Amino acid sequence: MIPEELLESHQAFRKKYAKGAIIFREGELPNHYFQIIHGEVKMCNFNDDGREFIQGIFSTKQSFGEPPLFLNRLYPANAIAVSDCELFILSKPLFLNLINENASVSMAIIENLAQRLHYKSVMAAEISSQEPEHRLLKLIDYSIRFFKTEKEKEGYRIDLTRQQMADLTGLRVETVIRSIKALEKKNEIKIINRKVYR
Repeated sequence: MIPEELLESHQAFRKKYAKGAIIFREGELPNHYFQIIHGEVKMCNFNDDGREFIQGIFSTKQSFGEPPLFLNRLYPANAIAVSDCELFILSKPLFLNLINENASVSMAIIENLAQRLHYKSVMAAEISSQEPEHRLLKLIDYSIRFFKTEKEKEGYRIDLTRQQMADLTGLRVETVIRSIKALEKKNEIKIINRKVYR
């Protein structure tokens, strides 16, 4: 999103996180802008039973956690490394200075936030009222657009685990597995070497 050289020129530093490491916790006050150099990060909540609900999964060159940073409100979710990753971290005052000085960066951030808001709106409607197969197809189709997945000869590969699909749609893993098999029988998706293709 923000070019690396621009981040570095504004004193962003690099930090590595191991898979499973907590980057920030729900309820903490944001003080930094985060952008992924490589790896994946999820933002998630846990209910009283310990069940996880993933708000979003972010990968290389994507940022996360900006809304509460702009609003000066507590983080509504945890950020956890899905894989070993490295991040650019920029303090809030330096980040605000960077976007004030760079209109194109401000527009890119606005577009990114609008994209995420659109995703939340689409998925909220799907999760609240639709059958599991429909929810999964919406998630798959949206993932293709959001992550700008390249089409392979088999189709678009969906790099989400069954558990991640469950956590993103509010379904149980068993339901996801059954629904994926049903979607394959209907020729809506393909399963090749345990990977889902659309």
